[in-house]
Amino acid sequence: MARRLTLYILLGMVLGIVVGFLVRSFVPADSVEFEYWLKGFGTLATIFLNLIKMLVAPLILGTLIAGIAHMGDSSALGRIGTRAIAWFVLASLISISLGLIMVNLLEPGAGLHLAVGAHSSAEVGEVKKLDMFEFIEHIFPKNVIQAMAENNVLQILVFALFAGVGLSALGEKGKPLVRGAEALAELMLQITGYVMRLAPFAVFGALAKVVAQYGLGILATYAELLTEFYISLVLLWVILLGVGALFLGRRIVQLVRYVREPLLIAFSTASSEAAMPKLFEQLDRFGVPRRISGFVLPLGYSFNLDGSMMYASFATIFIAQAYDIDIPIATQILILLTLMVSSKGIAAVPRASLVVITATLAMFDLPVEGVALVFAIDHFLDMGRTATNVVGNAVATSVITKWEGMLEEPDPAFEERPHAPAHTAHHGARGLELQEDMVADKRTPPADA
Repeated sequence: MARRLTLYILLGMVLGIVVGFLVRSFVPADSVEFEYWLKGFGTLATIFLNLIKMLVAPLILGTLIAGIAHMGDSSALGRIGTRAIAWFVLASLISISLGLIMVNLLEPGAGLHLAVGAHSSAEVGEVKKLDMFEFIEHIFPKNVIQAMAENNVLQILVFALFAGVGLSALGEKGKPLVRGAEALAELMLQITGYVMRLAPFAVFGALAKVVAQYGLGILATYAELLTEFYISLVLLWVILLGVGALFLGRRIVQLVRYVREPLLIAFSTASSEAAMPKLFEQLDRFGVPRRISGFVLPLGYSFNLDGSMMYASFATIFIAQAYDIDIPIATQILILLTLMVSSKGIAAVPRASLVVITATLAMFDLPVEGVALVFAIDHFLDMGRTATNVVGNAVATSVITKWEGMLEEPDPAFEERPHAPAHTAHHGARGLELQEDMVADKRTPPADA
């Protein structure tokens, strides 16, 4: 199953597009049947995403606590954290700069000649205001149970830091809790294996719903923007993987092979959370110790959103081009610096990238209603930038592990995890307290035989 999962996911993507197109073509859009089709498709994706979200908080908590406790030296934690932040800042600068360069070269918004007021804020919906001070306060949890219930990665990270360092200080007294944290993380990865069997169905449902709802026509309408943005993402992948190759050498190709399933899941569901448990598992197999990945990966999910940051710079200038607003290079550099800061506070904010774009437009007196331009195809753009976020974090975690001199030899990319017993000597009858005449013993023939 593990070896065939990639094929099943790709098959789900293709079938999702085909079935979505057929529903769009043959079922009237204003009918009850059409709504049922959309709800059915959406249910497949929602069930999978809910199950994945169920795993995220305990997985991060167990992995982080065990990893930090095993470091044994708090200075190592500080060194790894410093190197991770340095990498994240460099990756952010590259992502945002490349977005600005590509949107100026390709000019996807030129020729639209929109007038201010051509779109209304109602088309975008309510977008939560980005407030850096609120974000900083929001990092520190007042209730760790609530933080886990809300899957707040940053707050879980803060609590796990304190817990891991505290258990390290306790020594022998804290070892039972450390073993418990390790067992919790392993249990979550085991459950991930079960949940991943639903991934092809979730991919099918997610894409079928989008295509049925919007049709393939929306892709043609925004073809230029989509094409040029994805070209920019490919260039960003090349740069990130190229920089990673300076540290990892030929193993960078191996890394791409190991993380292809998390990539497909992230792309098709447009959800970084959906890919996180599988990414942890594949980085384990690639040779990244859990004490490194358990700390760097959750940190990267909050501060290293390469695809989202590139999209923010690309979309901001695209909107200005659409309204025929010329932005001087000096102002674009200020936009770059603004995005460098504001993009670090988007992890826990709904519609994160749209929030950053809206805040940046307002700050530089650009038409905020222009967000409606990209909102219509935000899902398709989100698929690419989410997959890029996964690539960026996989490369960052692997490079920092190599930097620390802790990258181990890889295990096979696809390896079955332990299975729950299903075929016992008692054929599942033992312990069920069935009446003797209800259990057929295959070893003795019936009395009337």
